[in-house]
Amino acid sequence: MNKNRLRWACRRGMLELDLILEPFVENFYETLEEADQLRFEVLLESEDQSLFMWLMKRQSPDSPDMQRIVQIIHESRPQLG
Repeated sequence: MNKNRLRWACRRGMLELDLILEPFVENFYETLEEADQLRFEVLLESEDQSLFMWLMKRQSPDSPDMQRIVQIIHESRPQLG
């Protein structure tokens, strides 16, 4: 998926998701291995509520592939406090 389509796909119905996904695409997506890029694209097909729960660390995805990309996103975020 090209970067413009990814940017569009990252625009969700929840501001919290936009604030996580859009910077990830801008700053980290292109550095991922191809398999992880594909995992991210599949992740974007998930429902907003599931994404929110995973990215806020309230739940973990069932799929090992989704667990991997969610972990990569978590590790890419600056740690506050």
